[in-house]
Amino acid sequence: MLGSLISLSLNDQEEEEDLFTPDLHQQQQQQRRPIQMRQLLISCAELVSQSDFPAAIRLLSILSSNSSSYGDSIERLVHQFVKALSLRINRLHGPGSSLLLLMNNFNFPIAATTTLANYDIDPSLQSCYLSLNQTTPFIRFAHLTANQAILEAIQVGQQCIHILDFDIMHGVQWPPLMQALAERSANALHTPPMLRITGTGHDLNVLHRTGDRLFKFAQSLGLRFQFHPILILDDDPTWIATNLPSMLTILPNEALAVNCMLYLHRLLKDDSRDLRLFLHNIKALNPTVVTVAEREANHNHPLFFQRFIEALDYYTAVFDSLEATLPPNSRERLAMEQIWFGREIVDIVATEGENRRERHERLETWEVILRSSGFSNVPLSPFAHSQAKLLLRLHYPSEGYQLQVHNNCFFLGWQHRPLFSVSSWH
Repeated sequence: MLGSLISLSLNDQEEEEDLFTPDLHQQQQQQRRPIQMRQLLISCAELVSQSDFPAAIRLLSILSSNSSSYGDSIERLVHQFVKALSLRINRLHGPGSSLLLLMNNFNFPIAATTTLANYDIDPSLQSCYLSLNQTTPFIRFAHLTANQAILEAIQVGQQCIHILDFDIMHGVQWPPLMQALAERSANALHTPPMLRITGTGHDLNVLHRTGDRLFKFAQSLGLRFQFHPILILDDDPTWIATNLPSMLTILPNEALAVNCMLYLHRLLKDDSRDLRLFLHNIKALNPTVVTVAEREANHNHPLFFQRFIEALDYYTAVFDSLEATLPPNSRERLAMEQIWFGREIVDIVATEGENRRERHERLETWEVILRSSGFSNVPLSPFAHSQAKLLLRLHYPSEGYQLQVHNNCFFLGWQHRPLFSVSSWH
């Protein structure tokens, strides 16, 4: 009986294969689809780089019909890149009728300005930032790791701590650090330190509200606290480097921590001279520690096509991580993809020259710039590594998020693709 079960006739085998062939073919098609969409996007970008706009627009039309802001991760990704490529063509070539029709499908204004809104002025960006902080590990990982680096760099018993936070936004990074400082002082039977935070931003009202929230939280912990807002209307590194010393008050015997969360890339222009001047002036303040978090990608390549390929690979991983973390109908996911990451993609793909803001670089580039500005790398501790792993395990059950350590720095990524780096400097 066993033999008869195993030894199917040739006809039986063929009939069985026929039963499964449609499903197998469909699965193979589904597996190939992301690769095909990626190749079509690359071909379209290549046509744009060669100024073959009619052919690019025809290809964009095909891509647009296979994309959706409500589909799976590849459809959502294609939707954002088609939007960005359409804007680039519009700016280089001028709107043709077929392109205008395509743009209308996105409800995206054809005359969209090249200057992008500041994070802390645009309410939709503020909301997206909070969603990003609550639903994905990237921001919380950066904050947690930087806070631990600051905590370890500042000695127990230090009576005055000053944090200079560039682009503080809502200040969500600091309540956990305040709590840790209060608990550490209580355990060591020390008086809690005076904590001063100087936060920079583009909107004075937002800065004052952030300061008020932090002050109330500090009061609840019995922590002495001061907040000093610094209004910076434009992220011009020369202006900041020249004017910051006169706006910043450093008290004797206070430990200074400088925090640059997803900030340094905004000071890069076509070269790094202005950024180096900024870092030189930061080094002159003699900080105890400087914490840096950046996206792990080279989106600052001078050639559009190279920049496009890098952005496509990077945001493919980002959109895949969002799909594994949030349901398809999540309003937060839709907003983050369209407003936060979509805005970044538009900036990287469609914008050139001084207007381009998202000039991300890999950590190896930041290492060279920081070392040449007089900074030395401070290794992040095993305890900080354990904390980051615990954060992922407790709050983000998806196994796709991965934590790596390289050259004393931490990297958080998706499926072996590093997406964010955090490092500490002195």
